[in-house]
This record gives sequence, C-alpha cells and structure tokens, in this order.
Amino acid sequence: MSEHLPSETRDFYRRSMAALDAAEVPFLVGGAYAFERYTGIARHTKDFDIFVHPRDVQRVLDILAATGCETELPFSHWLGKARCGDDFVDVIFSSGNGVAAVDDDWFRHSVEATVLDHPVRLIPAEEMIWSKAFIMERERFDGGDVAHILRASAERIDWPRLVARFGDYWRILLVHLVMFGFIYPCERHRIPAGVMGELSTRLQRELRTAEAGERVCRGTILSRAQYLVDVERWGYLDPRLAPHGNLTEREAETWTAGIAHDGPPEALRAA
Repeated sequence: MSEHLPSETRDFYRRSMAALDAAEVPFLVGGAYAFERYTGIARHTKDFDIFVHPRDVQRVLDILAATGCETELPFSHWLGKARCGDDFVDVIFSSGNGVAAVDDDWFRHSVEATVLDHPVRLIPAEEMIWSKAFIMERERFDGGDVAHILRASAERIDWPRLVARFGDYWRILLVHLVMFGFIYPCERHRIPAGVMGELSTRLQRELRTAEAGERVCRGTILSRAQYLVDVERWGYLDPRLAPHGNLTEREAETWTAGIAHDGPPEALRAA
C-alpha cells in the first residue's frame, strides 16, 4: 500500500508515529492498514487512522501539533484530527455512536505489525468487527468489511470476547453472522456452532418473553441520519443518550450537525 503514497504523505505518517513513540504514548494503527492485514484487501485512503485511549487524546494532539500539524477535536466524544497540508491523521478514541470506546483491551489484544517500515501494533480483529458492525449509514454500510474479516480470520477470532463486546447489542452480531452464511454458503461451518446456538437461543428467549420495554429506537446507533425522524417526531427515546448510552445531548447534536458539513463522514472509514 505504501508505494501508492506520495513521499510527503508517507513522511508525515512516519513522523507522526515516531513522535508518539518518542513520547511513549501508546497508539494502535487501524483503518486501511489493519484491514489489509486481516483480509488481504488493499485500500488507498487520504488519511491515517490511529486509535488511542480517551485519557491520552489531548496529549496526542499536543504532540502532533508540536511536529507542525494543525490539530482539532471536531467531535469531542470520539475523534480528533491532525492535518499537514492535504494529509490527515485521525485520532480515534471511540465511535460516532459512542458504543465502541477504546479501552485497555484494545491494547492488550493488539497485533504486532510493520506499517510504512515502522513497527506498530494494530487494532484487534475483534474490535474492528465490533466497531464496523454498527456502520449502516445510507451512504456507507460496512457489512462487506465484516464479512471479509470473518472469511479471512474466523478460526483466529476470540469468539467469547467478541460476543462479550457486543453485550446487549448481540442482535447486531447475529445479523452479521447470518449474513455471512448467506454471502458464503460454503463457509458457514467456519462460524462456531456454539456461537450461533447461543445467539439463536437468546433470540428465541426474547421472542418467548415478548416484553415491550421502553419506547426506544436503536436505529440511531446504526445511522446518525436515517432515524432522526423517530426521535424528533415520533417520540422514541435515543439510546445514544444517558441513561442508555454514552453521549450527551450536545455531543449527539454535534455529531448530527456534521452531516451537513461532512457529506459521507470520512472518519467512519476508520475502524
């Protein structure tokens, strides 16, 4: 992939990684570089995605600013940016919906690699699946990425940990696993029967219980645009907000307002 980068872009990315290493600030590489490592599919993007713990975000931005970058925190709940000319380093510490926050397990289960001739650690495949599984925007659906990671890595995935990552949102994982079996009929056996059985049992249990629960529309977790009508006009609760989710009303408003300015959000390609 690096051979397709202009030399100035490659130097900027290397300089950024070296500065963080020198300051001993832990970071993980994600995006196209991790995706190629896990699937063999190469992509050429205009930004470089690093994942950091929320406690390190401001320090990372300060370090990159000291190298000559312009830095900003466009979304205070998940994304910072460092710019050098037309090139960007995205500093990611959660997801736009507030679900996939970076924590110590991202680092504990990260994978050694070399990116642009620089030794790094990549985000784990499980966390890549977890964060991509929720991206179902009108202009962007990452289900194909999830399927390709599963196809390439099913035997190496820590399935109990992956199921645990989804928590109460296990239905989303089940959706992707069912889709995988549709996309690759000859590969269905590679998804552990125990995982499919457990998730199917949960589904059957819910159907038997048939409790209505609160009037919540979880669609806002999947798309920041397509389900606004549900929470703004039809009286559904937004599960991104407390007590259900991790976003404040201001953070959700800023994330929504970004639709008009960003078009298809570049950083959704991050995970």
